Amino acid sequence: MAELLAPAGTIEALDAAFGEGADAVYLGLKFFNARMRTANFAWNQFEAAVYAAHKRNKKIFVTVNTVLEERETERMYRFLAYLNSVKPDGIIVQDLGVARMAETHFPELRLHGSTQMNISSARGANLLSKEGFKRVVLSRELSLPEIKAVKASTNIELEVFVHGALCVSESGLCLFSSYLGGKSANRGICAQACRRLYSAKSDSELQEGYFFSPHDLQLIEKIPDLIEAGISSFKIEGRMKSAEYVGTVVAAYRYLMDNYQNDKKGAIASAKRILANDFAREKTLYWYTNDDGSEPDSKYFLNPKQAGGTGIFLGKITSVKRDKNNICYGAIKNSTYDPQQGDSIRIHKSDDTRRESHKVKTVSTDERGTIWIDIPPNFSQGDSVYLIQMKTYGKRYEHFLPRDLTPFRKQPGAQPLPQPPRFEDAEKESPFLPEGLYVQVSSIKDLYALQIKRPVKAILEYNTEIKNTLLNSDAPLPFSKKEIIISLEPFFPESLENELFVNINKLIEMGYYHWIVNNPGHISFFKQKNVTVIAGPYLYVFNRWALNWLNDKKIYQFISPIENSRQNLEKTVDPKIRKNAFVTVFAYPALFRMRFKLPAYYDFVNFSDKQEGEFRTLVTPEGSFVLPENPFSIVDKLAFLKNSGFKRFIIDFSKVEVNKQSYRRLIQNMEKGIPLPETTRFNWKDGFYSPEHSPAAAKEGKTGDSGKKPAINRNRGKSSKTTGKRKK
Repeated sequence: MAELLAPAGTIEALDAAFGEGADAVYLGLKFFNARMRTANFAWNQFEAAVYAAHKRNKKIFVTVNTVLEERETERMYRFLAYLNSVKPDGIIVQDLGVARMAETHFPELRLHGSTQMNISSARGANLLSKEGFKRVVLSRELSLPEIKAVKASTNIELEVFVHGALCVSESGLCLFSSYLGGKSANRGICAQACRRLYSAKSDSELQEGYFFSPHDLQLIEKIPDLIEAGISSFKIEGRMKSAEYVGTVVAAYRYLMDNYQNDKKGAIASAKRILANDFAREKTLYWYTNDDGSEPDSKYFLNPKQAGGTGIFLGKITSVKRDKNNICYGAIKNSTYDPQQGDSIRIHKSDDTRRESHKVKTVSTDERGTIWIDIPPNFSQGDSVYLIQMKTYGKRYEHFLPRDLTPFRKQPGAQPLPQPPRFEDAEKESPFLPEGLYVQVSSIKDLYALQIKRPVKAILEYNTEIKNTLLNSDAPLPFSKKEIIISLEPFFPESLENELFVNINKLIEMGYYHWIVNNPGHISFFKQKNVTVIAGPYLYVFNRWALNWLNDKKIYQFISPIENSRQNLEKTVDPKIRKNAFVTVFAYPALFRMRFKLPAYYDFVNFSDKQEGEFRTLVTPEGSFVLPENPFSIVDKLAFLKNSGFKRFIIDFSKVEVNKQSYRRLIQNMEKGIPLPETTRFNWKDGFYSPEHSPAAAKEGKTGDSGKKPAINRNRGKSSKTTGKRKK
């Protein structure tokens, strides 16, 4: 029987999950998990949870699903040693380096590949299986036919998300939050850029909205099909949700799984009635919408008029007053539900600058029949009110943990990290690629624009246009085949994998021998000895252990992630192998990468946020993208990088047209060491945001591992017109 896997961000949610019949729970601890903003579990609580679960034949999985910086490797080793002593039923990992460390030193730990690894094919699943993983959490962007195809070609356990919040970006590939201030989704501190209110430059009425806030996933009616497909585990999202939410959703899916064989239609209807009380966003089947697996129309799961937060919309505050004790009250007219004392609400400022949850303490009705409720201060007329929990739906569950936690005393110790990985093979066996400048483009036309400053090699993004031209056209190109590197996109669903494999082999036979891979599943495509494989930025090499994992696959050269900082790059890459690293010095990073096309009525290209950051949309045959108007640039740091031992540099014009004049100016600034105007450093200077580096922590003198107090609010400048044009 398939497993029902529930989230737990708190002890109360753990009680609710197991109280309603979950088979397993996944939770996070104090660090290294993708939901750092939730309460998470203390050491003794976690140890007690594992003890209690095993007594009841239940399971506990631990999230270790963030990327790992080099400075954190010793702490990760101690953390894994601690987990190994407590013996949870599995750890969910994203970072290839964490997988290598666990495999090397703690082989008893059961590894699950996180959805953040972006495993979307049987090739990816089988690669992880060979690496000792026991389970893979598939990308959420797959259709039911694609999931069935993956299952038919692999023996590893497959886990799929069936309910909860969706990321608008493809799994593990969102850079938007990180771009806004280092709050990386890959570090567990996502600032939810997809839930923000944006202003668009539109000729229609669509001038403001939550353009990228998707509905919540609800696959209750698809559970019988997924069971039949042989899926091992059904995962509910929601470690930041309340215990009431967790209990409601688990109850619905438990009921369906236990009863659908007797009365499928009736069981689905009953389960949906239970889910009507989850107080979440509107629901979508997402990529399960069409039975044939074809792309769903995004207008059915993107609603720009719906605020990004969850809850049932009650109405807008029509007026505000204060009593003699200075308590603030708000009036709500024509609400579909009259709030009661003890209900929980969330209020959104009309300009989306603030959201706050609040438990209602006082409800009164004036002589006109207007309902007044107490509200937090600093809210005003026009702000929106949402019901997120009704007091009457509160339910008490049996305590899952033992009352006495004193026997549970294990904590991470002070073990030193054993000898770090060595890189003798990387020093000796690295394939030769010339030192100098590499430039990546998305169209054949842009190759010609590069002639004014010819790079040592051109990098072509593998897309529909590039594929068709290379395979079907005999016209000469301005670069020879030996001077071209082809870069595979990070997301390729199972339905396109066979075609991709065939095309790659054709191109290799034609003489294209240099390739960049951005997905673990694509490593197995390249077994020819005459082919050079470079690890792309989406393989997220943030530490030496990840480098070691790649070296074991005979991949010695890599592109540093664009989220990386100078400090971490230098710590990760030993001076002896810096010749193997590619450093991107200029790019318009894809902040959102969406498999689907944006709604047809989205008639805008440019949009902005409340902080005057400007962005653009792009729709291609491969999907939709959001790019910043302010490109990333460290072109003025070239001399420093060369002096530090780095020899290969990338200018990345992916998804933009190359303007010859702008390209010439970029090269001139790079050669003279002059910063480009109106650009951003991204995380190069300050690194990832960390709660340890927050203003509050800095005030207390807590500066974290780096010993400095980085500036968190970054100046992103105005819209840049100096380097590239929007692709149409």
